Amino acid sequence: MRRLPVYLLLDVSGSMSGEPIEAVKTGVQTLVSTLRQDPYALETAYLSVITFNTSAQQVAPLTELATFQTPNICASGTTSLGEALGLLADCVEAEVGKTTAEVKGDWKPLIFIMTDGVPTDDWQKGLEKLKKVRTGVIVACAAGQGADTSVLKHITEVVVQLDTADSSTIKAFFKWVSASVSTGSQKVDQGQKEVSGLGDLPPPPPEVNVVL
Repeated sequence: MRRLPVYLLLDVSGSMSGEPIEAVKTGVQTLVSTLRQDPYALETAYLSVITFNTSAQQVAPLTELATFQTPNICASGTTSLGEALGLLADCVEAEVGKTTAEVKGDWKPLIFIMTDGVPTDDWQKGLEKLKKVRTGVIVACAAGQGADTSVLKHITEVVVQLDTADSSTIKAFFKWVSASVSTGSQKVDQGQKEVSGLGDLPPPPPEVNVVL
């Protein structure tokens, strides 16, 4: 069975404390419960969560939806986005099945990055490492006005911005993420082409602004 790996890279720096981090936690829980109701996603989607503040850590390895447990997330520290990108590259390398002459590997991972600030480490170094592994579409979300969309634009063409990092906006973002994963799972199931850009994803809700 070819899996559709989904990686969430979540900023848990100090500026996310309070309402934003609670909204992110709820968002992840809602994402999982929504996808569990989707037969395509339940069969193919596997989810991993990487958090980053002063350092980056994979708090949930790539897990099937049926057994996925939302990790406990709390906000503190700075914004080591570069370290998170490097860690993502390591996780993709270790967890995503490669296609060989004998077997078809997993589908290219869908990656969703959410940050509310400016990286405090060498993000270019992490990005160089990430570019060496095979990924599918990467969606970067700038939550609120403090996030630097120009840095995110270097990471991926698909950058969206939330005007505020409050619970209703973050909820809308996660709802869109779950719709995007559902779409990806369905394409996989029907043997269509993989999701390769924004055009293959469902249209974002009004709270989620595409940065051109």
